[in-house]
Amino acid sequence: MKKSGDKLGQILLNEKIITEEELKKALEVQKKEGGKLGELLINIGLVSEKDIVIAIAKQLSIPYASYAKGLLKPAEGQELSKMVPEEYARKHMLLPISKHLNSLTVAFVDPLDLITIDSLKHMTGCEINPIIATGSDLKRAIDEFYGKEDLLKDAISDSYDLEDFAVEKSIESDDLSLDELISRAEEAPIVKLVDLLLMQAIKDRVSDIHIEPFKNKINIRYRIDGVLYEIPPPAKHLLPALVSRIKILSNLDIAERRLPQDGSFLVKVEKKGIDIRVSSIPTIYGEKVVMRILDKSATPLDLGELGFEAQELESFRKAIFSPHGLILITGPTGSGKTTTLYAALNEMKSPHKNICTVEDPVEYKLEGINQVQIKPKIGLTFAAALRSFLRQDPDIIMVGEVRDMETAQICVRSSLTGHLVLSTLHTNDAPSAISRLIDIGIEPYLISSSLILVGAQRLVRKLCPECKEAYETPKKIMSDLNIKQELLYKPKGCDYCSHTGYRGRIAIYEIIIVNDKLKELISRGAGLGEIKEIVRGMGVRSLSESGIKKIAEGVTSIEEVMSITMVAGEI
Repeated sequence: MKKSGDKLGQILLNEKIITEEELKKALEVQKKEGGKLGELLINIGLVSEKDIVIAIAKQLSIPYASYAKGLLKPAEGQELSKMVPEEYARKHMLLPISKHLNSLTVAFVDPLDLITIDSLKHMTGCEINPIIATGSDLKRAIDEFYGKEDLLKDAISDSYDLEDFAVEKSIESDDLSLDELISRAEEAPIVKLVDLLLMQAIKDRVSDIHIEPFKNKINIRYRIDGVLYEIPPPAKHLLPALVSRIKILSNLDIAERRLPQDGSFLVKVEKKGIDIRVSSIPTIYGEKVVMRILDKSATPLDLGELGFEAQELESFRKAIFSPHGLILITGPTGSGKTTTLYAALNEMKSPHKNICTVEDPVEYKLEGINQVQIKPKIGLTFAAALRSFLRQDPDIIMVGEVRDMETAQICVRSSLTGHLVLSTLHTNDAPSAISRLIDIGIEPYLISSSLILVGAQRLVRKLCPECKEAYETPKKIMSDLNIKQELLYKPKGCDYCSHTGYRGRIAIYEIIIVNDKLKELISRGAGLGEIKEIVRGMGVRSLSESGIKKIAEGVTSIEEVMSITMVAGEI
């Protein structure tokens, strides 16, 4: 093993993963803010967790253990959990893997921590043979080994034996008194079940939890990377108590079961706060609840990480640093539009700029930016907030969505009076945003004078880096896609991606810079077909073409792009 003096920064320099300049920048940040160098490098986007681990493994000549490849599964029958207690393993982020004679193989996040290694040596009476793993892989392996993985399954299984909670068949949940609902919601089994549902969801990178009542059962589904997956549900008689527990956490009225309600609460996981946004609606079999999990740390707020190609990123950055004008991002609900705008604001924010946003709802709280949540019931609408903003001396305004003529008019006028305005629209592609503004009632000459960039986007699932498979693609498909590589990649499935073949999502973009020729077309009221023809002549990459480039790079699959862009006929 290398000497303890081999610092992480020097190891990354030796492996040419970072430059001297990047290391200097990170060390300056570390000096101001504190924290571990590796975490800082990951947070500012210079390296990935896996980059660091592989580099250290090479330098120290020790094995790198991947969870997906089954290398973090401790040997059975060796009583490893007694040798290394769970509390100690979690505190020091390590996991015993196997014991041979007097040698104990242990997976570490930090194999350079000689104090912990020496402590472990005295605790176990063994020589320690270190291997290295990423923190996320090691945490998952620790959860599995020490039994956390089965807690939710056990809780759901036990729910079918909770006779004390059973609601008599002759009694409808609407007939339960408020005191009964509160009492049931605060019982330990229900509290535990809700906590475990959330814990499992956060671990599995779930964006939404759906709790759906039907005649004889409850359905619980997790949305992961945009796709819903069913999980084993608890017993049907727990529905009133389950919903009431979530309502209590969200500060909702548990006695009101006839009307939709919205609320939120905060959970803390490993010292980071995660917002849970809750929505309930009445159905014929009871209340359906959806919990949206907003984990800011899991959402990239760096434009360079969203999926832009180099030319598109350059165009977008040029637009967002314009002194004034209107920028529109289009796409359906859940296509990542708001994340793109947040990433833009995150890059633009400065002590010298006054940035205001009006949103419904405020997805993430951004430091240094004035964010306003609309409240239509008291008259705080998009339009009302925007009118007030203009008296607040703003430099940059973000509007969550252009929904009506009044909001559109204020956005356009604000952009024409020296403000940079960013907003979203619901259209299928970028050129259609121009037609939508005209349909809303904005005069073409005002659109041509204010609009500087319009973009469309979709999210596609990324192939799992641990298990994606190369395959020979039929020549006709290669020709149709205009791809020259002989091999493309398809999903397979492994433990790392929960056997889906995909892990994470990335955006594909269509970015149009509104140049003089396009302004002239818009001003004279040209039709959508003519605008699209000019846009293609400008060399703008369409959504399907952007997706095809991601296919060629091995980022995603043909099937995924076809399903998202709806261009099966073209491909």
